[in-house]
Amino acid sequence: MGVTRQKHAKKIMGFYKHNFQFHEPFQVLLDGTFCQAALRNKIQIREQLPGYLDGAAQLCTTRCVIKELESLGKALYGAKLIAQRFQVRNCSHHKNPVSGSTCLLSMIEDGNPHHFFIATQDQDLSNKVKRKPGIPLLFIIQNTMVLDKPSPKSLAFVQKLQTNQLVPEYQKQSIVELKEKEGLVKQEGEKRRKRKRAGGPNPLSCLKKKKKKTQEGQEPSAEKKKRRKRKRNR
Repeated sequence: MGVTRQKHAKKIMGFYKHNFQFHEPFQVLLDGTFCQAALRNKIQIREQLPGYLDGAAQLCTTRCVIKELESLGKALYGAKLIAQRFQVRNCSHHKNPVSGSTCLLSMIEDGNPHHFFIATQDQDLSNKVKRKPGIPLLFIIQNTMVLDKPSPKSLAFVQKLQTNQLVPEYQKQSIVELKEKEGLVKQEGEKRRKRKRAGGPNPLSCLKKKKKKTQEGQEPSAEKKKRRKRKRNR
């Protein structure tokens, strides 16, 4: 495995781990085209893929993929045998199987909650996967497995997250409630109130002081008049 290719994969894996919470064991959904390409190019998926992703991987498929391979007959018999070795994930097409590509797309709906990788050689399926953010895409080229770089949709999604544009309203409300619970909002209000109380002097206190001065000034003059009257009477 080339050093440059390994560094490329490690960088991309870091992107998905950090921004979309991917973790080991990595869930890799494979379709019939990927299994056929691995067989043709003599790639040991189970042995080589964990080393390429630098972590444990669970290889899986769906009943629809296996049914599709069975319907295609002897030409894809080897690919069917490979797919049957993987874990089978439950899909919503138990009674009415659909094409492998349609089934895999249904497995990554609603934001890819199970953190699936998609491994396919189907170009149409690849294009549809790239329209959804946060879904790593694997394919085979020149006898090697390649992890595709993040799609423009994934990059735009991360950019919006970083600018806080994708935070739901209910989550914003919970943040406000958490601040109130921790007393952060109250502390800000108290600081503002203290600043208002520390303003100019109270006008009532000034009026009281003036009254006291006039009363104190009048009292000595009244006493002097009384004393003068007493002296005259004597």
